[in-house]
Amino acid sequence: MASLKDATAIVGIGQTPFAKQLPESEKALACRAILSALDDAGIAPAEVDAFASYTMEETDEVEVAKAVGAGDVTFFSKVGYGGGGSCATVGHLAAAVATGQASVGVAWRSRKRGSGPRPWRNTAVQLPTPAQWTRPFGLLRPADEIAMLTRRYLHEYGATRDHLFNVALACRNRANQNPAAIMYERPLTRDMYMTSRWISEPLCLFDNCLETDGALACVVVSAERARDCRRVPVYVHSVAQGLPAQHHGMVNYWNDDPLSGPAWTAARQLWKQSDVAPEDVDVAQIYDAFTALIPLSLEGYGFCARGEGGAFTEGGALEIGGRLPLNTAGGGLSEAYVHGFNLITEGVKQLRGTSTAQVPDAATCLVTAGEGVPTSALLLRTT
Repeated sequence: MASLKDATAIVGIGQTPFAKQLPESEKALACRAILSALDDAGIAPAEVDAFASYTMEETDEVEVAKAVGAGDVTFFSKVGYGGGGSCATVGHLAAAVATGQASVGVAWRSRKRGSGPRPWRNTAVQLPTPAQWTRPFGLLRPADEIAMLTRRYLHEYGATRDHLFNVALACRNRANQNPAAIMYERPLTRDMYMTSRWISEPLCLFDNCLETDGALACVVVSAERARDCRRVPVYVHSVAQGLPAQHHGMVNYWNDDPLSGPAWTAARQLWKQSDVAPEDVDVAQIYDAFTALIPLSLEGYGFCARGEGGAFTEGGALEIGGRLPLNTAGGGLSEAYVHGFNLITEGVKQLRGTSTAQVPDAATCLVTAGEGVPTSALLLRTT
């Protein structure tokens, strides 16, 4: 059976500035990020023949291809479920390149969520199945939906708000080292966290991701071609998507096991296709739209046993030098929230050795997409 293992590599990354409000359109931001990634790789736009992005991406591949000057495009795809699709965009390109459908692939995400419309304010249009059974009764936003799962997790396993604070603090500490982060030079203290306003109890202000304008992109080529590119290749070692049986999206409450989400399904596939195990991961970029997703993901991807995700965060475990350095640019909580694509680019920076919060000798990085929705994950390696 053909394998994607180390058959392709990310050779270019690019991003725009992140801000609460940027003047450019989403299309302009997308093109800036893509051209930056191609320049980083040393590849001309005319060589691009594959695109992958999200179904929620407002700028389509036709507009991007024309604007950046791509050649004939022979592969294009979009992945659903918002932040759950981030890693899958790279996975789709890896499959296309490895099977000869394309030679130079670009994945991207452009978003103006900071200055753009807030979709959760219009509840009348938020009623597709299964939301028709929950939103009329007050679960209007993702924060409300995840708050219910968080309450269940805290109750069932004795996790505490201090465990959630550990997640928020680790992300903020890394953002404080990253000049590109929105929360750069804005420290977080326990007192600030514990006295902040509720967004949806038990989730407070600092348990929620940022709302950001910005765009990011990466370039995927074959492992053979990667050796001749401008940058040190970062190989796509393993990739997986996950949609478990009985899953109902963020409102996963009537599942037989609400706290065993898509991460568990993606993880089984990811590790099955890999030469490494959780204990071999040097650094992780774990999707953090909400702090509570981190303990759930730590358990799902096998870093600790069921119910131990909260305790795993203790003793500086998520900090540089800890058991599992996490979200080393600040993540969605403190760098920028662009549906998780900044976690991919930060994983590449770590393995290149160019992160603003570099983990010494990092050679293997786990990147995950959104837990709570159909998801995806990547294992990236240097060799």
